Parts: sequence; C-alpha cells; structure tokens
Amino acid sequence: MSKLTWDTVGGRRYETGVDRGVLYLPNSQGVYDTGVAWNGLTKVSEKPTGATPTPLYADNIKYLNLISTEYFEADVSAYTYPEEFAQCDGSQEPEAGVAIGQQPRVSFGMCYRTTLGNDLTGLTSGYKLHLVYGCFAAPSQKDFATINDSPTAIEFTWSVTTTPVSVTGYEPTATLTIDSTKVDAGALATLEGFLYGTTGTDPSLPTPDDVLAIFSGTVTVATPVAPTYTAGTHTITIPTVPGITYFINEAPVTGDVVITVDTVVTASPNQGYKFPDVSVDEWLIPFS
Repeated sequence: MSKLTWDTVGGRRYETGVDRGVLYLPNSQGVYDTGVAWNGLTKVSEKPTGATPTPLYADNIKYLNLISTEYFEADVSAYTYPEEFAQCDGSQEPEAGVAIGQQPRVSFGMCYRTTLGNDLTGLTSGYKLHLVYGCFAAPSQKDFATINDSPTAIEFTWSVTTTPVSVTGYEPTATLTIDSTKVDAGALATLEGFLYGTTGTDPSLPTPDDVLAIFSGTVTVATPVAPTYTAGTHTITIPTVPGITYFINEAPVTGDVVITVDTVVTASPNQGYKFPDVSVDEWLIPFS
C-alpha cells in the first residue's frame, strides 16, 4: 500500500453545471418512448429522503439501527418548459391556446447532464448523465411581478417526487448516474442515441435493466422491418423480428390487423436490443 497524498495534479476534481435536459412521457405500457428537449433548465436540486435510522435497544445498550427506505426527490428550476410538460403540471389544453388547470397530473421521466472538471483540464474532463424515473411534479408557487428598470425572467420551480422502478439484482431505484470518464465510449454513445434520438429513431428513456445491458455489452442490434398493407382487405401484416415489438395506438400488435382509418404503426426495441443509428421505426398506413 502506497502512502496517501493530497491535491495531486489532475486530482482536484469538481462537478458543475446542468444542461441537456430531456422530458420523457410514458405510453400506456409505461414505456418512456416520447422524449422532448427541456430548454431553459437552470437547476436540479437533488433531495433524497428516507434512510432514517430507528435505534433498537437491548441488554441496556443500543443494539442496532434499522434504516428506512430511501427515496429520491428534487426541486427542478427552469425559465421555461416543454409544452408536453403542462400535463405533468396538472394542465390540459382542450382547445389550442386554452389551458385548464387543476387536472390530473401525469408521471414523467427526465435526464440531465452535469459537467466534470479538474485542475488540469478544466471543464473538459467529462460529464455525468443523470436518469430519473417515475417522477411526479407537485403544485408549485409561481411569482408574477411587474416589469421595472431591472427586468428579469420568471423562474419556475417544481417539487418532484419519484416512485422507484425495478432493476434486476438490486433494490428498486428512481435514479441512474453514468460517468463518462469511467464507461466505454461506444456504450455511452449507444445510450445517448436512445436518450437524444438518432436519424429515424425517436428519443426514449431506457429502463435501468436496458441501461445495464448497454454497458455490459449484451445489447443486440435489431433492424425494424416495415409492415405490409393489403388494400383489398384493409389488412396490415406485422412482421416478426426478434427483439422488436410493434405497436398501434400504443398497444402491441402481431400478425394481421384490419384497419378502418389511416393508422400509424411504430416499432420499439425490446430489452437487450437496439436499433441501428439510422433506421425507420414509424410508418403511416393510409386506409384505402
């Protein structure tokens, strides 16, 4: 064992900033298959709760501590938010431009990036990706003030609680953190292809098991095949492709499907699979 040293060159590390926010909405199956950019993100204050010790006493001494379950909470601040977030904030828009408040709140997922730095390379050392699942935004205060000689933009803040999701071999979790300085660059690029989307593939938030599969090297490339359509019988034939599930109106479909209106078919990779960087995963089938 070598002697400990402090403040070596390149060893003065720090973490700062927040950017590349993404909001993910789940479909009816609970899959976060719709991702939109969250511009104007200013702060994410992580506030884990729980993990509270309960002391037990025996034999006239403190016998042990029982630790309660830990949960992830956060305060999210931003100058603006995606239109899709309105439903997560208890608002519905029955007519364009007309919003109704105090409506049921929709759960969501999100990710954001923080920057890693050190005394040698500054802010170019790397970054961390923070993935958050099962989020609910609580009603929050919004302060509207008069414009004066020092105008400023309104900053919105939401208190976010989470419901953990399952992860094989571990306790359920609401968060994953990926350090770009420690993981394989190719696997990181694959994950970012999911998170931010690629040409022909929509952004999505993989499950914790999917993320672990990416970095364990067990992800298989599956290429979507377009469904076929027979106009005479108005029948869509869904192809069978290992590792891919096809959906119509967010419901999984197989075999032959008879349609009565224009129909959109989408494809999604199953756990342990991914699409090529350039692929088509959505098809509009016109009823004819």
